[in-house]
Amino acid sequence: MTEAMRLDGIRAGRLGPDDLARNFGDLHPGLDAHEATVAADRCYFCHDAPCIAACPTDIDIPLFIRQIQTGQPEAAAKTIFDQNIMGGMCARVCPVETLCQEACVREAAEGKPVEIGRLQRYATDAMMAAGEHPYARAPDTGRRVAVVGAGPAGLACAHRLAMHGHAVTVYDAQPKPGGLNEYGIAAYKTPDGFAQAEVDWLLKIGGIAIENDKAIGKGLSLSALRSDFDAVFLAVGLGGVGALGLDGEDAAGVENAVDFIAALRQHDDLTTLPIGRHVVVIGGGMTAVDAAVQAKLLGAEVVTIAYRRTRDRMPASRWEQDLAASHGVRLAFGLVPHALHARGGKLREVELAYVNPDMTPTGETVRVRADQLFRAIGQKLEAVEGLDLAGGKIAVTGAGRTSLDDVWAGGDCAAGGEDLTVTAVAEGRDAAEDIHGSLSS
Repeated sequence: MTEAMRLDGIRAGRLGPDDLARNFGDLHPGLDAHEATVAADRCYFCHDAPCIAACPTDIDIPLFIRQIQTGQPEAAAKTIFDQNIMGGMCARVCPVETLCQEACVREAAEGKPVEIGRLQRYATDAMMAAGEHPYARAPDTGRRVAVVGAGPAGLACAHRLAMHGHAVTVYDAQPKPGGLNEYGIAAYKTPDGFAQAEVDWLLKIGGIAIENDKAIGKGLSLSALRSDFDAVFLAVGLGGVGALGLDGEDAAGVENAVDFIAALRQHDDLTTLPIGRHVVVIGGGMTAVDAAVQAKLLGAEVVTIAYRRTRDRMPASRWEQDLAASHGVRLAFGLVPHALHARGGKLREVELAYVNPDMTPTGETVRVRADQLFRAIGQKLEAVEGLDLAGGKIAVTGAGRTSLDDVWAGGDCAAGGEDLTVTAVAEGRDAAEDIHGSLSS
């Protein structure tokens, strides 16, 4: 028995394998051919489609839906992949309720949008299941580009550069490529190893080499990469996790939410993954929701998300908030961590202080029983040598150009964009086009 399993209140096997398999099944099962046709028939095929403007990757949504409607899912997939090579993952994890589907004319007229996300999944899954890769690599240009980070931005950049004939080496700090898609997204959103299947499919274009367990400061330096390659694209994400700054933060049971999610994603047998009986999550973003819901799915009895601001200020979408509530997660607002109470080195309670909407304290506190606490209070950029920063991220202009003329950046580490998979893909793609233009001039 592991030390984690011996901790009072934190143990594995709260639920059996059948319950866990059901709990971590596909959140949004794929459509069959008939369901896809019916869903596609609801599209108005708007001439000036607001859904396209709402898509960070500018997919021609009415076109791909019409292609599905006419029985051409592979053609629909090509339309999607032309703009978003990771359209399969984005179909699963995009907050469509605040992007394309929120902009849908049907949503405005009826309160029920066209199911764009599920239709996108239907098309992309069809092509990937057939084993097809619709792109061929251009003749080798003799130019070499280093991509640091094998997440959505890095992989999208690498694929587009390979299309143009450049040789790409992708370095990643983790044992597997995929970045956030592999390590940071709730398991019920991408079951059955989809993240790795998508990476394998993407690499079929050729011309991309991946080296794992390497990062800036871990076998790599930016100066050496600039010397060895014609261009560098940084997609290093946000590796540092903020601390609460409270006494007792080193108590057993206090963890980072991102580490919990990553461990769950890589666990072969969830019956052996320990979880607390009473769990508190500090934060209000997607990571907080993913950690809280999965704690519930593992068998935690009481799970509370404590967020410092009002509900309408919560970074996680209302749909994600409702998803958490539907799984029995308590959502508590206007609360900040005040003290951690431990006994024998093990967390026992979290004391939370009430604050007003302007973040001034009310003077009231509440103590919540907790044997496990997950910090989801935001991540920060780990230092990158020689680059200008803006707001704690890498400063960029245009299509990801940094303060160094041969270095580009995109994804969560770059200033300006939303921290979404689909935004990272768009930034990686656009940076690749800019890099190609620079190398070709």
